[in-house]
Amino acid sequence: MLNWSQCSAVERSPAKVSGAWVFKNSRVPVRALFENLESGASVNDFLEWFPGVQRKQVEAVLEFASLVQN
Repeated sequence: MLNWSQCSAVERSPAKVSGAWVFKNSRVPVRALFENLESGASVNDFLEWFPGVQRKQVEAVLEFASLVQN
């Protein structure tokens, strides 16, 4: 499991989405990105569906996940 506390694009608070990791300044869970990508959506699709998330946040999350898994 990734330690998302090391990724500056996300945050976690017990008051937001039951304490799930979310994109900073939003209520969009990080897991929603991965679930959508695994289902065949593109990053552009995700950004369109979740307008509160910025492209630089998505890029940071994907980069963090790839660095940690390698």
